[in-house]
Amino acid sequence: MHKGTIHNRDKFLGNIADKLGRERKTNVSRPDWEHQPQWAVYQDHTRDELCALFHKNSEEKGTHVLETTMDQLEQTIVYVMETYGGAPMVATDDERFKAFGLNAVMATNDVHIWDAGSGSASIEQAKQANIGFLFSDASLAESGTITQFNGRNIARSVSLLPTTYAAIVPKSTIVPRMTQATATIHKHVDDGEDISPYINFITGPSNSADIEMNMVVGVHGPVKAVHIVVLDA
Repeated sequence: MHKGTIHNRDKFLGNIADKLGRERKTNVSRPDWEHQPQWAVYQDHTRDELCALFHKNSEEKGTHVLETTMDQLEQTIVYVMETYGGAPMVATDDERFKAFGLNAVMATNDVHIWDAGSGSASIEQAKQANIGFLFSDASLAESGTITQFNGRNIARSVSLLPTTYAAIVPKSTIVPRMTQATATIHKHVDDGEDISPYINFITGPSNSADIEMNMVVGVHGPVKAVHIVVLDA
């Protein structure tokens, strides 16, 4: 993540320290906790067991889960297109579509590829889309959650605005829980790597029970969700 310009930081922090009646701290380090039970959850699960858990917990959240191989992935994508309304559709501008051999099926079915240079035009395309295709960067077995590291070409509009989001979930991205996903993010930061300034953790279709505990689906985002688990590991 690129660092921006921070104005009046020292004055602001100094004022807080004065109000607390203590000297301002300049070096803060993360505590080394003696007990860290969060790492023990599912630590003995095999990759197959984590995949099964991801599948189960995704479906419990109302997500349709499909498992496929690299050889059958294109056919699975076509099935999702036919099942969830087809065109108009949109996809992130992600190099993994090419790596997974999906450029042709996207082009054949007139899937709009996100164009960051088009201004609001791609946003309008996403608003009208029946399906938004994206890749999961980290997939949490514990909750059936996908993770989207957003950027200029991998826009959150693709997962938030279409009627259905369809996430391609490489099996190799499945980890036990949020603990491992955030640890990876921290490592990228510690290594000085640029990371997404906006990260989405998405668990199933949008829903809310805020009003009198009545569940309403599709309040703040997609009405339906599909996880396409690719058995790549």
